Amino acid sequence: MNVKFASACLVAGALLLPAAGFSAGNESGKSAAEQYVNDSLVTAKVKAEMARQKPSTLVDYSVRTDKAGVVVLNGIAKTQADKDKAESVARSVEGVKTVHNNIQLKTE
Repeated sequence: MNVKFASACLVAGALLLPAAGFSAGNESGKSAAEQYVNDSLVTAKVKAEMARQKPSTLVDYSVRTDKAGVVVLNGIAKTQADKDKAESVARSVEGVKTVHNNIQLKTE
């Protein structure tokens, strides 16, 4: 009886080991779903602030946020000032750690 119980505990422990390793590797203590929601929230905040600020000649853009708070801006702007404004707006949003501004200037 004790051998069966010990074997069952050993098997259960072995099956739980990957879960313990995954949770130990998750430095922020957040689940993948929580992290995704947080990233989506940062993206939504950046988009809302961009809409509020309305860089006038920013023709088309997209915003993407990764799990480390890095925001990537892609799109097309007519002027360097609007490209810079988009980056400035993104940097001002809470939760943004870094901004990679890949917005291209539209050639006439």
